[in-house]
Amino acid sequence: MKKLNGMSVRRLAAGLVAAASMAVAPAAFAAYPEKPIRLIVGFSAGGTTDVVARVIGKEIGDALGEPVVVENRPGAGSNIAAEMVARADPDGYTLLMVAVTSAINHTLYKNLKFDLIDDFDPVALAVRVPNVLVVHPDVKANSVDELVELLKANPGTLNFASSGSGTSIHMAGELFKLRADVDVAHIPYKGSANAVTDLIGGQVEYMFDNMPSAWPHVETGKLRALAVTTADRSKTAPDLPTMQEEGFSDFDVSSWFGVIGPKGLPADVVATLNKAIRDGLAKPEVRERLEGLGAVPADTTPEQFGQFIKTEVETWGPVVEASGARVD
Repeated sequence: MKKLNGMSVRRLAAGLVAAASMAVAPAAFAAYPEKPIRLIVGFSAGGTTDVVARVIGKEIGDALGEPVVVENRPGAGSNIAAEMVARADPDGYTLLMVAVTSAINHTLYKNLKFDLIDDFDPVALAVRVPNVLVVHPDVKANSVDELVELLKANPGTLNFASSGSGTSIHMAGELFKLRADVDVAHIPYKGSANAVTDLIGGQVEYMFDNMPSAWPHVETGKLRALAVTTADRSKTAPDLPTMQEEGFSDFDVSSWFGVIGPKGLPADVVATLNKAIRDGLAKPEVRERLEGLGAVPADTTPEQFGQFIKTEVETWGPVVEASGARVD
């Protein structure tokens, strides 16, 4: 074998390095994603957050060619899941299905180990689910105005139910109480189903509930609906007025669900995920399925969703403070 001189050795080494660099370049700079994506849900399987996450996860997976694995990490009002994602690598492979609960928790919990605004990057708002104000049929109020008059005429003697202290349903009731300037007691339950059962039984007078769980009882006459809480009327109940139409300006309350990731997500990853979500939500069959659940599909840029989150935190902060609800 011919002996190589020093120059030849250096040229051979340089060539091997270049070849090696070319060989690893595709792996090092592979287009996102190149492995499964985890979508963390802070609630148990079967709930609205979980259902929406699985719909959105499928659309992301179909669009990007990698599976999206939905992981349920319930506990502490979804804070366990949020903290987990906040500490994850900002590479786009660990995301959070965030809900209105997190905007409420921002003020409700004193010692959070993360900040909803500062420690996450918004990707896209997915859906909004209207709440509806419902009363027991024996309550002598056929409109929001008549309910306010009834509450003012009986200070401290009537009650409203919720699915639990600090929940979005509770906070909707507190916002109404604050804006209407009425003295009414809050009765928290362990879940919306228990609250609705007692409302139907007449143990409490009214509540704000998610449209999907309350509306079947309205249709059977077991409850009477007075208004929806979103700015626009619901397709589920197009004849039902909004709270704003009933005189409560800026009353725009809903349960909402979206996707965020740890702070520092690459811009191209955010853009890729946002497009996959928006394209998926635009499909007629996806919209039909979500609307069948009482949800309203959204269509936002990451910047719009980020501003939406800030507005929600600002909206619920004073309401939480006024309610006196705090979790240490």
